[in-house]
Amino acid sequence: MGRTSKDKRDVYYRLAKENGWRARSAFKLLQLDEEFQLFQGVTRAVDLCAAPGSWSQVLSQKIGGQGSGHVVAVDLQAMAPIPGVLQIQGDITQLSTAKEIIQHFEGCPADLVVCDGAPDVTGLHDVDEYMQAQLLLAALNIATHVLKPGGCFVAKIFRGRDVTLIYSQLRVFFSSVLCAKPRSSRNSSIEAFAVCQGYDPPQGFLPDLTKPLLDHSYDFNQLDGPTRIIVPFVTCGDLSSYDSDRSYPLDLEDGSEYKYTPPTQPPISPPYQEACTLKKKGRLAKEIRSQDCPINTVDTLPQPLAALQRHTMLASEVEDSEMNCSP
Repeated sequence: MGRTSKDKRDVYYRLAKENGWRARSAFKLLQLDEEFQLFQGVTRAVDLCAAPGSWSQVLSQKIGGQGSGHVVAVDLQAMAPIPGVLQIQGDITQLSTAKEIIQHFEGCPADLVVCDGAPDVTGLHDVDEYMQAQLLLAALNIATHVLKPGGCFVAKIFRGRDVTLIYSQLRVFFSSVLCAKPRSSRNSSIEAFAVCQGYDPPQGFLPDLTKPLLDHSYDFNQLDGPTRIIVPFVTCGDLSSYDSDRSYPLDLEDGSEYKYTPPTQPPISPPYQEACTLKKKGRLAKEIRSQDCPINTVDTLPQPLAALQRHTMLASEVEDSEMNCSP
């Protein structure tokens, strides 16, 4: 498979490289902003789970370019520097990270908190949805420490069967909660984004990262049944723009001539770096092929037959040993 193959299959991946974005997800935030004007009046923004940094790039251009804007990016992984973005390599579940964010804002809370983080998917939808929900709640938990009243919170969600519980939890803290699907997000994906505006925590709520986000003193089940909270679903982006699920020719319709563009920023210390190094040196363990390893005929039989065959073999071995031991 050539290096241009992904440019054909994913037009937003190609456009991201050509426009200098580190990842295609930059278009998602841009399209969300077109619909909700997320950056209007924002001078302090926080990007949680920021690596590789495409959303931080957008925030830097939209907010940091104003001169008085401040952007803080937080992630456990190292990230290449971005002009106008202050980076914190830390855990969003730790209180020290929240204090460091406020310190960089000189004691002032943030106007906007965004999170495009997602767990390593397993393919088991229930597990993936649960892990994503826990990541979103962790982002919301630290947002309650750094977000100003009336502020905005945007985070990725997986639209599973239990997503209404997430909506109801968000509605406890925000006056407006919507589910948005950018044009650059594949229709085949259950990915969407919760756009929460008007931060207004319950009276008497004290943020505490050492305790669960919601305790039993807050009644968020205002409606009964699985539809306890009905959240509007909004599509973002020009419907005449590129389809994220479609493959396009290398020479696009606008008449521009295709020229391969390498990724804007290679990963820094990725988890697979050691495996790549071993593979280049020929020291990576190779998969054992069936023709390289003789297979016992017993192992290819169904389980009951295999057990019977083993029993027969054992019996014959005992008979042979008795014969050999007889005087």
